[in-house]
Amino acid sequence: MKAVAYSIKPFEKEFLVKANQKKHDITLISNPLSLETVMFAEGKDAVIVFTNDDVSADVIKRLAYLGVRFIVTRSTGTDHIDREVAGKHEIKVANVPHYSPQAIAEHSVALAFALNRKLIKADRNSHVFNFKNDELVGFNFSGKTVGLIGLGNTGLAAAAIYNGLGCKVIGCDPNFPTDTLIVKQASLESVYASADIISLHVPLTTGTKHLISKEALDKMKNGVMLINTSRGALLKTTDVITALQSGKIGYLGLDVYEFEKGLFFEDHENDLVKDALLQELMQFDNVLVTPHQAYLTKEALLEIAHQTIKSLDLWQQGKCVGKACACNKSCQAIPATADN
Repeated sequence: MKAVAYSIKPFEKEFLVKANQKKHDITLISNPLSLETVMFAEGKDAVIVFTNDDVSADVIKRLAYLGVRFIVTRSTGTDHIDREVAGKHEIKVANVPHYSPQAIAEHSVALAFALNRKLIKADRNSHVFNFKNDELVGFNFSGKTVGLIGLGNTGLAAAAIYNGLGCKVIGCDPNFPTDTLIVKQASLESVYASADIISLHVPLTTGTKHLISKEALDKMKNGVMLINTSRGALLKTTDVITALQSGKIGYLGLDVYEFEKGLFFEDHENDLVKDALLQELMQFDNVLVTPHQAYLTKEALLEIAHQTIKSLDLWQQGKCVGKACACNKSCQAIPATADN
């Protein structure tokens, strides 16, 4: 199968090349997919994309015109892909159903640790030989209530870590895992009202967009710690800034940002004009922002590469990609021939 992989970073190449083992003819380019770069897909069977690529209706229509029949994203989330339009053009879509949920869970807890113990401030002070302990007081995680919104693989991995720290872990999910012994089921309202730390582990959908807005924030404890390693638009950033100003949010850890598209994954240090809202957000000492790197471990990159190539393998064999299928219903034309 011929494919072009967009938005490829240097650290990804080795993993994709090893996973592919020369089975497919894959062109690796650093350019993100857009209307301006879609021509690189001419003559290809598939495109391989990432979360910052433009896989909107207009781009998909152009891909279909060029003969592309498959789209595979190197992510679990598919909110950047217009799956309905893909289905109308009989383009099949696959994602990476899971890849080292521990990687994202560990990063989310790392954000919580760093915020609580003021590690960034302490490190900066130490580098100028200021070793005072003033303004570095934190709290014990043991005994605190952690509220997890979303209990898929990543949410449960985070639950295990917090449980090991001696936290009381509560969580809400429409498909609450009944076999878990480390999370107490709670309503969303209960999580808002009782959690000292709230961590988000849900996909971005029409129902979860701006899940955390003024209405939700008003229900939370004063000084709550809020962690988001899922999707930026789960938070309404303007309302979050207001909550930081009032002290409602005491700590904010973000690996994602509502308007990160075209911003994250690239170096914008020398841009003359910078995102004003993000600049305002990062003025607060109790805010920690990382550049959508929660997934970035060797183990996760290896799994992403293997599952991406597996989808190409199965499509080439005329098989359904099974759990990796992220198609619109009208797009699922090939029956499954094996348990994938």
